[in-house]
Parts: sequence; C-alpha cells; structure tokens
Amino acid sequence: MFWHPMTQHPTQSPQFFLTAPSPCPYLDGQFERKVFTHLVGDKAPQMNDLLTQGGFRRSQNIAYRPACETCRACVSVRILAQEFSPTRNMRRVRQRNADLVGAMHDAEPSTEQYSLFRTYLDARHRRGGMSDMTVLDYAMMVEDTHVDTKVIEYRRRGPDTFITGKGQGELLAVALTDRMADGLSMVYSYFDPELADRSLGTFMILDHIERARAMGLPHVYLGYWVNGSPKMDYKIRFLPQEHLGPKGWERYTVQP
Repeated sequence: MFWHPMTQHPTQSPQFFLTAPSPCPYLDGQFERKVFTHLVGDKAPQMNDLLTQGGFRRSQNIAYRPACETCRACVSVRILAQEFSPTRNMRRVRQRNADLVGAMHDAEPSTEQYSLFRTYLDARHRRGGMSDMTVLDYAMMVEDTHVDTKVIEYRRRGPDTFITGKGQGELLAVALTDRMADGLSMVYSYFDPELADRSLGTFMILDHIERARAMGLPHVYLGYWVNGSPKMDYKIRFLPQEHLGPKGWERYTVQP
C-alpha cells in the first residue's frame, strides 16, 4: 500500500493519509482510494466516535473511508435502532434462531474463533483480500484496538443460559463490535456457512439492534452500502435507516 500525508498537523492532531488507487472490490472497472488515520492513544475512543459519525470505518487501529476520484457509490449506513421495525421475514429469522444466545466478551481472540473464521472465509471469500489471513493476522484484527471493542459469540442456549447469559456447544457465529457514545458499530462478523438456512448474518444485525435499544443507544452502524453491488443489498433492508450524504445524515427513502 502506497500512501502520502494529506496534511501536516501538530503531533496531538491526527494525520490523514491517502492510499494509491487499486481495483475496486465491489464495482467492475472502478478504482478505489482510501483516506485513513491511526487511532491510538487516550483520545482514540472519542476520535473513533467522531470519525464513524463522519463516515469512517475502523480496521484494527486504522480509521478509513473511501476517497475515490470518480465514484461516490459507497454510502455510510446506520440503522435507527429505537425506531426499527422488523419485516415479516426478519421476524421469521429471529424465531428460527430463538435457540441461540450471544455472549459479549472483551476483544480477545481464540483458536475456536479462528477455526470458524477460516471456514467462513474459505466458503464465502476465497478470492477476497482477507483470504490469506493467518491466525496471527486474525489475532491482530481482534486485539489491535484502542477503542471499546467487544467480541460477541453466538451458541445454542443451554440449561444454565438464563443464569450465565452464555450458550453451550460449538461456536456458530461471531461479531466484532465497537461500542460508541451513540451506537454500536459492526466491524466484522462471520458464521458457520453450513447453517445458511438460519440467515445468521441477518440474525446478528437484529441482535445488535436489540442490544442498542437495551443500552439506550440510537444507532447501529453497518459500514458501507454500495449502490450497484448485489452483495451489499441486504444492508438497506433494515428500516428506518440514515445515509450519510453531502448535507450530513439523512433518512433513507426507499425507491419505488
């Protein structure tokens, strides 16, 4: 990755850098560039809040957002958790997974997580940029954070779940999530690809909406929706939601 500083600031202010153009992973024929900065030190949580509200995403200790020269297809999306109303299909997904429970932990990796992560990547993203991630890379993805990051592990409910809040048996899905002042930001999630009929990706988003509501937080941040990319269409099904545009966050209106 080639980058150069965009601005010169005093050391206490963040420096922003720009990547060199590379082929877009979502839209054929397009090239992407990203602007990024490092999230380190005592002010990292507040900086992450501000940048996420400004359309950035976090990866390890880096916050980034698209800065493409000819394309504006990537749009930041956040669900209005307190107003959210599930569709009939979402209610079915919730019912189908009523036997699962998510336990929230500090951001610590495990061999069990990595095993499921590898199974997911090999089935879903064999050609993606993450396909060659080692166990050390995975550990860095989880641990290398200076903000309030949690791992939520989903397992089947057991006889003691109502006491412990934890499930039992094999790990079925995992979400890496940042807790911010105004919501939850879903950094990355993965699940057992053999359980496609459970729609675990949708279920984890629904679970995060419930968690945000219970915490009194207004938003669940889903990252970028890419208009024209079928693999991103699922993000605009969770309504109501807001999209970040030139005038700031605006309520998304479904096109007829």
